[in-house]
Amino acid sequence: MSFDYLMTDHPAWQADGEGFHRLVADDKEAAWLITVRGSRATFRAVSGERPPPLVATFVAPSPAQPQAAPIHQALSAIGTVGRLHNPSLWDALATAIVRQVIRAGQARRLYRGFCARFGPGVALSGETDIHSFPSPERVLTLSDDDFTHSGMAFKRRPLRHAARAFLAHGETWSKLSPSVLVKELQTIPGIGPWSAGAAVADWSNDWALYPYGDLAVRTWARRASPDHYWPTDEPSFVRAWRRVTGDSLATYTALTLALGCRHSGSV
Repeated sequence: MSFDYLMTDHPAWQADGEGFHRLVADDKEAAWLITVRGSRATFRAVSGERPPPLVATFVAPSPAQPQAAPIHQALSAIGTVGRLHNPSLWDALATAIVRQVIRAGQARRLYRGFCARFGPGVALSGETDIHSFPSPERVLTLSDDDFTHSGMAFKRRPLRHAARAFLAHGETWSKLSPSVLVKELQTIPGIGPWSAGAAVADWSNDWALYPYGDLAVRTWARRASPDHYWPTDEPSFVRAWRRVTGDSLATYTALTLALGCRHSGSV
């Protein structure tokens, strides 16, 4: 596995002078501390004996299809992008809830603060700890004040709904195809198409399922090709994005989000 750029869109990634770090847990009590330096990822088992999660890679198609000309050059310049497959559907769902409505930077702060207060952690170096998101069981033990004091009062209800639904249906959900899962997650109160698509894309690494009409994709598509006409309204942009990306919808969507990570410094 080799990549030129690590996609750090997930708020669990933390950076220091030595690289990027993330504590990852799956939904079956296994966890790993992941460190990425350059293009090398190392996995240290924290609990369980399951295989570690995979780092998927995305590279612009070659040769490019003619309709992709507006974005291809800027996105191919990133090189090979690596992105960690999130092994926890629960974390992917909870992360999508935290990201609802608010800006990425605020979501990152809320996610990390909530993890630090209530999630399991391991020592990273010296006095620095790194944490993963609390389990659905743990979320259901938290009081209203716990959510309020961690700045998550407006996320309290959807997280509780999601935790109950995941405990009841999570095992079944994990066996569904990603496209069916997107629809199933929308049966949870407070989970709409954006949250369901973002969660399943994070969990499956199938970026054709990401809500690619959202502000992030629109913003960075324009950055990739400022001279191209991009519709300003979401439905029209979605149709235009499908035409431009063609059969490489998933790859170009992932690379566009990676472009945003690289320019915005998302860690």
